[in-house]
Amino acid sequence: MTKSDSGKDLTLRIAQQPAADELLARSPLAALVGMLLDQQVPMEWAFTGPYTLAERMGSDDLDAAEIAAYGPEAFTALFTTKPALHRYPGSMARRVQQLCQYLVTEYGGDASAVWRDAGTGEELLRRLNDLPGFGTQKAQIFLALLGKQFGVRPTGWRAAAGAYGEDGSRRSVADITGPESLAEVRAYKQEAKAAKATKAADTAKTAKATKATKTAKAAKTAKGSPKAKG
Repeated sequence: MTKSDSGKDLTLRIAQQPAADELLARSPLAALVGMLLDQQVPMEWAFTGPYTLAERMGSDDLDAAEIAAYGPEAFTALFTTKPALHRYPGSMARRVQQLCQYLVTEYGGDASAVWRDAGTGEELLRRLNDLPGFGTQKAQIFLALLGKQFGVRPTGWRAAAGAYGEDGSRRSVADITGPESLAEVRAYKQEAKAAKATKAADTAKTAKATKATKTAKAAKTAKGSPKAKG
């Protein structure tokens, strides 16, 4: 994956670390693992993870078959060794192994086969969504990353990626091309998180008020009933 589908050389600046970004650009599995790790940690930490993991495995790349066959405890140790690869190294080690085991079973261990012959964006989204650890949102973000930075653009890829596929957006890792865009994406995420928290608080406040109103009405009805008067 050193070149995009358009034949152009790839230069990524997601991890903000040259060696880690170089691995992401040439290794389909590294890109998938980085996307898998991209939750509840800074994006650059997540996407540096594949490079650190490869180093700890004594290699310059990741191999799905090797990871799939690795002893679970020993593999977890690769994640938990300080500095840890993730905020939740144990659970993420299991997820990475599950992902690689799935790739070995379904795609012969070739991560790029997930998208290589996908005829439409919807088909690619389905394949990504089937990967262990990939929900709809993560699948859409990775689809957008493939389309925007790797040149993987089956028919309808932008629509399948949803808002993450929008040209010029700053919503996800798919839009990070350097420090400036990283800051913009991070700002968007913080704003979205704050908006979600505000909405949740408003919903809880409304529910509490509704409950209080119902309780007051019930009390008033009970007080005015014939049985209560007698």
